[in-house]
Amino acid sequence: MPSYYQHHVFFCLNERSNGEACCAQHQAQAAFEHCKARVKQAGLNGPGQVRVNKAGCLDRCAAGPVAVVYPEGTWYSYVDLSDIDEIVESHLKNGKVVERLCVPPGVGR
Repeated sequence: MPSYYQHHVFFCLNERSNGEACCAQHQAQAAFEHCKARVKQAGLNGPGQVRVNKAGCLDRCAAGPVAVVYPEGTWYSYVDLSDIDEIVESHLKNGKVVERLCVPPGVGR
């Protein structure tokens, strides 16, 4: 049975008050908003296509900021909005993983 969304993207927006590293320190909110806007602009949003969501801590802090694309389970780290554009164009629109932005498997918190 096909899933409700072809791709479901979660952006970690966690903010730690104790000074520990977190995605919120790396403009994760802006990246989330940019991704949502780009997906909508490309006509990729909605059932059967792409959904972009906020998430709390995804426990991959050492690679932050991070986002994960399901159902593939592809973890991305990004530096700026052009990286988000590349993820939208390459992965979400054309189905090709952006290898250079993938988080190595062993990187956790």
